[in-house]
Amino acid sequence: MNTNHTPVPCPAPLDPQFQPAIRFNRQYLADTKTSGHAVPLVIGLERENNLVSRFETVVRPEADAATLRYVERLVKFLLWARGGWKLHIGGPKAIAEFIRKQYSSRGVRQFDCDMMTAAYGKKFQVVVTTAEKVPSARETQLAAGGHLQGCRIGFDLGASDYKVSAVINGEAVFTEEMPWDPRTHANPEYHYHHLASALHRAAAHLPRVDAIGGSSAGIIVDNEIRVASLLRAIPKKLFPQAAGMFKRLQREWNVPLVVMNDGDVTALAGALSLGSRGMLGIALGSSQAAGFMDRQGRIPGWLNELAFVPVDYQPNAAADEWSGDRGTGVMYFSQQAVNKLLPAAKISLPKNLGLPERLKEVQNLMAKGDARAAKIYETIGVYLGCALAHYAEFYDYRQALILGRVTTGAGGDLVLTTARHILKKEFPDVARQIELRVPDEKSRRVGQAVAAASLPALKK
Repeated sequence: MNTNHTPVPCPAPLDPQFQPAIRFNRQYLADTKTSGHAVPLVIGLERENNLVSRFETVVRPEADAATLRYVERLVKFLLWARGGWKLHIGGPKAIAEFIRKQYSSRGVRQFDCDMMTAAYGKKFQVVVTTAEKVPSARETQLAAGGHLQGCRIGFDLGASDYKVSAVINGEAVFTEEMPWDPRTHANPEYHYHHLASALHRAAAHLPRVDAIGGSSAGIIVDNEIRVASLLRAIPKKLFPQAAGMFKRLQREWNVPLVVMNDGDVTALAGALSLGSRGMLGIALGSSQAAGFMDRQGRIPGWLNELAFVPVDYQPNAAADEWSGDRGTGVMYFSQQAVNKLLPAAKISLPKNLGLPERLKEVQNLMAKGDARAAKIYETIGVYLGCALAHYAEFYDYRQALILGRVTTGAGGDLVLTTARHILKKEFPDVARQIELRVPDEKSRRVGQAVAAASLPALKK
């Protein structure tokens, strides 16, 4: 299977070496199945509350380079899409042992292991086993969100501002947006008091408070912040105090309180506004955020940290400065993607400009009809079309809600037009199943904080 010199479908104008993950995987599986030597490989991921995600595929029994590439990238995707502290890998022993070495404290994926340990509070481990012994799937069965009845408060915590809404039977009667700077404050009380005072201000507009729901950037597990840039300045010894502020507030208010990752709440907001389920929400902003609601209306509580999942298999793909891995989503669906493509577009900007300012300059050029800027957005559109097909292998979605500052203006329109074209031309099977959407006025009125308010079910 030659993946380095074969002409690449889905040509990206400014990135001719782009190797879409979906193409590699489909070609590998087709070759494996026609070889007559396919054997099962099952991957299981255990996370909080004994929940288990399971993925089944086939591989060639020998540990050749293409097989190891396929399995390692598959594990990486599942780890950041589903999450988990224990990885079960059932299949050919040589392949499983390779994964165990890669995903260890001394392996090349040490970053991923450390992050999963931090997210789930248990040391990450890999269990080598057989396909038959991988635990059965056990996913969340309860619908999350969409509970509109009663008097509720919803909040949304971002990096530069936070929002709070008072909601009565699904209608916002009070909404407030306040600036803050959580990333530079080392005292957990700063974060707690900002949120606590906002809740009281919202409560003043309600006859009573029946429930509280929240949305926050970062990895949220069991109503606790496990990993978040919002808390980056807090010393390690004080981190549990900050991570537990939602549970502290729940005790003080004594009402149902549910907090979820902002990506999941974005998907919920889209589902509420469109009256649809099976929603994958993707935000192209300072990073790549994502959330998912399945076709049964459930938010399964997966990590959905698509910024870390691989979408490009070219060996020299751009590397993420945080994880060190190459070809991951953050470099293709964020301000960093725009910056990465500037040299190929022959656009020169002052070195002292930050990423937000660089994006604004490209947006200004696009508004003036600059063909170089258009090539940047067209390239990101190719990335997106291929990635949406790739995501469909792991997420059963029917609506893709695309938002974020990279998608604003004429450039955003070109991204979506190109992505739709790629899907229709290269992946017609996926194009027939999914629809790309952008937030409309109704979804803007629903808002993140209002959607968050609908997360908790009321006490019976």
